[in-house]
Order: sequence, then C-alpha cells, then structure tokens
Amino acid sequence: MSEYSTPELPPLPYDYDALEPHISEQVLTWHHDTHHQGYVNGLESAEETLAENRESGDFGSSGGAMRSVTHNGCGHYLHTLFWENMSPDGGGEPSGELRGRIEEDFGSYEGWKGEFEAAASAAGGWALLVYDPVAKQLRNLVVDKHDQGALWGAHPVLALDVWEHSYYYDYGPDRGSFIDAFFEVVDWNHAAEQYQKSVDHFE
Repeated sequence: MSEYSTPELPPLPYDYDALEPHISEQVLTWHHDTHHQGYVNGLESAEETLAENRESGDFGSSGGAMRSVTHNGCGHYLHTLFWENMSPDGGGEPSGELRGRIEEDFGSYEGWKGEFEAAASAAGGWALLVYDPVAKQLRNLVVDKHDQGALWGAHPVLALDVWEHSYYYDYGPDRGSFIDAFFEVVDWNHAAEQYQKSVDHFE
C-alpha cells in the first residue's frame, strides 16, 4: 500500500481559556477537540480509501474520497491557521510591511477591515485574507464550507472561522459581535509572518 503522511491534530498554541472573555473555554474545547479532530479523522479516512483503491485497482469510491480530501483537508489546514492567527496577547492593528501592503492594496486599513468584516458576514464558512501570487496583491475572500470560493494559488494570511460552531454558544445568532471579538485576539505578528512567507516565495 502506498505511504502517505498521516494528518494529526495540532495542539492549541495557548490554553483553552486563554482567549476569554472573547472566546470561551467551552467553545475552544468543542471547536478544537471535536470539530477540528473530525476534519483530521475525515482526511485520514479519505487518504486510506484512496491508498487502498490504488492498491486494489478498484476506483469506484475514489471520486467521493477525493472530494472528502478537499473538504476535510481544507477544514484541517484552515483551522490550524485559525488557531495560530489568535493570541491572548493579540488585538490592535497590523504594523510594518503588512500594514503598508494592506494600505496599498485596499486604500487604508479601515477599507480592508470593512471589506473583511463584510466577507465574514456573508460567508458560510470562512473569511480569508490571502496573498494572490498571480495579481501580486492581497485579497479578501468569502469561502463557503472550507473550499468553495477559494482562489487557486492564493496563500491564506489571516483566517476567521464563521461556522456557527465558532460562536453560537458564546454569542447566539449575533455573528457581528463574534467578528468584533476576533479582532480583540487577532495575532498580527503571525499574520505578518504568513504574509512575508508568501512574498518571499513569489516576489
């Protein structure tokens, strides 16, 4: 059977209660240990199915398994970025080269933030700030589920999960308050690192 890298659930980079009062310990526990683990499990199962099908030469279930890889793989990767995009020492506004690029590509930080909040309000999954290596600029994306609305080749810089399991326990249907809370814990240093990796690779 072909070998592949077994996906693993990464630990949170902080304690489960570290983002309170903005995101509760209960939500982080459920979200990380149950929801994110589910995507890891789904990705592993799909990879196993594909490997078994290659070995047997029976590809009848491969189409569904490949769709599962896309859905669960994106869920795994984006959740990993989401945890890293937050910090108990977060908040404020970006600075340095990321701030300059946001102002260049969106006109102002306020222009970017307003558009990103609109993406978060409209999305059925994620609001993403990405670096587009083709146009060589930052863009905001509305991504439904984990993979619908993505831009080929784009590299996520900042990810906000707006699935209901992210906020309903803490905020009920008030997604806007959860979006505001995210900006109280956003780790701009990590976002700047993601941006710099993309620029270094493509520019």
